Amino acid sequence: MTLTAHEVIVRPVISEKSMDEAGRGKYTFRVHEDASKIQIAAAVEELFKVHVTGVNVLWTKAREKRRSTKRGRIVGYTTPWRKAVVTVAPGQKIEFFEGV
Repeated sequence: MTLTAHEVIVRPVISEKSMDEAGRGKYTFRVHEDASKIQIAAAVEELFKVHVTGVNVLWTKAREKRRSTKRGRIVGYTTPWRKAVVTVAPGQKIEFFEGV
């Protein structure tokens, strides 16, 4: 399955932890569930013009979400999704994360 760079990288993950890691050269992205580490590295290099030195990939688990209504409690689950932590070469940075 061939994916374009824009299909591989779904969106950046903006959280307190990911912003802290961005200062150390590690950037977090939500990625396509079928993308390999090689495809993720190539997509980041193509989109952001940086040299990738490492890629770590993990699945976030579905969490239970509860909501109360007049009829009682409704229980649902969030969708599990794939996350990639990309390490760039020392001295390089992704400008997209700097403005947040």
